[in-house]
Amino acid sequence: MNGVLIINKPMDFTSFDAVAVTRKVSGQRKLGHTGTLDPNATGVLPVLLGVATKAQDILPNHDKEYVAELKFGIKTDTLDIWGRVLTEEKSEITEEAFGKSLENFRGEIMQVPPMYSALKKDGKRLYDLARQGIEVEREARPVTIYKLKAEGFDEAEQTAKIRVACSKGTYIRSLIDDIGKALGSCAVMTSLCRTNACGFSLDESISMDELKSLTPEEIKSKLLTIERLFDTYREVSVSEAQSVRFKNGGALGIERLRSLPNDFSQNEVFRVKFQDKFLGLGIIKETELKIYKLLSIQKP
Repeated sequence: MNGVLIINKPMDFTSFDAVAVTRKVSGQRKLGHTGTLDPNATGVLPVLLGVATKAQDILPNHDKEYVAELKFGIKTDTLDIWGRVLTEEKSEITEEAFGKSLENFRGEIMQVPPMYSALKKDGKRLYDLARQGIEVEREARPVTIYKLKAEGFDEAEQTAKIRVACSKGTYIRSLIDDIGKALGSCAVMTSLCRTNACGFSLDESISMDELKSLTPEEIKSKLLTIERLFDTYREVSVSEAQSVRFKNGGALGIERLRSLPNDFSQNEVFRVKFQDKFLGLGIIKETELKIYKLLSIQKP
């Protein structure tokens, strides 16, 4: 069984739990996933089965989209509502001020990772240090906020909802904390749903309850192709003879690749196909298309 299964991870489930359930129901031993979701978060979790696990470290698209809810006037050690409360105050943020504040967080911004994260400092996980009451200095890192939109605001309750499209490594909890600070108050995340990850949407997902009810054959029918992971790469078609050479590890001379776009560039990665069969990824190196990654199973 080879392909990608999009799961709508429920709350109080770890990403590992979701993979474990998939393994049990599908009978497939070789599995992985493309990005961890916190237990309190819900939404899109692409699970890789079989040959698709080879793609885990070379995915071209790590951008994600979230819908998050937040509350002003509270600060916790985890930057979300499930942490230990450090500050609680009356806030009087207006919808207009909230909307204007979002303008400062679009585009490339610098963000300090939260202490409760899996990042390492001197070989130790930050969340392990945080649980010991230790806070260490963290360097701000550049992240990109492609879209940041207000989707609701309750002035009486001092709550809001936002939609965020962002680059890999962005912490929505930290973003919300920074928004609260920018408005002269504090804020915590109260819910988080990932609506898009690696080019897969919530509409393509199945619930955990549905997953548990499926037979292995039904799961197989719901798998998306491995090629979908690489939609952002352009395609090059090869002949049957070229496909055999490529699958055997041989490089292909670019002068014989009739479908290669004229505007190709050095080190550009292409999806390599023979007819409708996805063979894997090739990379331009001088005058040849060399193997970048073989993914020889074409269908789930």
